[in-house]
Amino acid sequence: MRIGIYDPYLDDLGGGEKYMMTAAVCLSKKHNVSVFWDNQEDIEKLVKRFSFDFNGISFTKNIFSKKVGFLERLRATKKYDAIVLLSDGSIPFVMSKKLFIHLQQPLEKIGQSSTKDRLKLSRINAVFYNSEFTKSFNEKKIPGIKSLVIYPPVDLIEKNIKKENIILNVGRFRVINLKNNDYKKQQVMVDVFKKMIDKGLSKWRFVVAVSINDKEDPKFKEMTASAKGYPIEFLINKTNKDLWDVYNKARIYWHASGFGEDLEKHPEYAEHFGISTVEAMGSGAVPVVVNAGGQKEIIENGKDGFLWETLSELEERTKLLMGENSIWEKMSNHAKIKAKDFSKEKFCQEIEQLLVS
Repeated sequence: MRIGIYDPYLDDLGGGEKYMMTAAVCLSKKHNVSVFWDNQEDIEKLVKRFSFDFNGISFTKNIFSKKVGFLERLRATKKYDAIVLLSDGSIPFVMSKKLFIHLQQPLEKIGQSSTKDRLKLSRINAVFYNSEFTKSFNEKKIPGIKSLVIYPPVDLIEKNIKKENIILNVGRFRVINLKNNDYKKQQVMVDVFKKMIDKGLSKWRFVVAVSINDKEDPKFKEMTASAKGYPIEFLINKTNKDLWDVYNKARIYWHASGFGEDLEKHPEYAEHFGISTVEAMGSGAVPVVVNAGGQKEIIENGKDGFLWETLSELEERTKLLMGENSIWEKMSNHAKIKAKDFSKEKFCQEIEQLLVS
């Protein structure tokens, strides 16, 4: 099959981009795969950040760019057996034999509001989601279209590194384009850890690993300044290899996206899946994460991690793991087993099955 893949956010270096490019690499083993993207520098950043091997993939003109005319796009897409597209809610007209849409988050602007929209949607063979959480908000807006969940692929790189007294959080630092100054709740977690230190906690560190762009740097500096004088370390724009070193050192993993938000009005503020949580589990770190969004699909509370509703619960369950090594050890082992449910091999099989079915 000749397959075209498009991710409009390929320069973002986020979880969605890892998802789509992993799909491209998987499919390139058996098919002729092209990715629609023009900027070579962005591709090099993807390789550096995620250690991708793109040797079997062709990067070609971005026919979905606004600079490309409608008729040119139609002619180009007609050459493909299938196009796989990460959508922000918009659906382009294409002439490929098959069209598959991937949705990564709850969206407001998708549905059948006009004849034109209905015509576009009629061309879709299937919509696939990164979690049941995402699916639950979008599926009802586009009834009648085949829909399924294909969980994100998670690289599990367990290393023989001695565990240290580290609480870890990994995520983008993101305030731009969101009506939220602490989207990933890094500041909330910094404040909780500071409070624990002020109460007498010692011999523990909080490591916050973030990817960040220049526009968000001033707000980030405010957070790092607030942590001054505490055993809090910030890792900035580290490679996948560097992150796996710290994953394997960490004993506990924190995640708080969605805490304190009205998730009925703004479900997009919750974690849509939680790749970093699974990565932490795969290294044996025990997750203590907010009971919201896709995290609830990953964690079996009390077995392979803890879910929490309040900051007091976050603190109490963290202290339990710190103080009871037998509990931590048992949950750590269960976490490593659970993480294997989200393997890259399983992801590749499901993507292949979707496109050839």
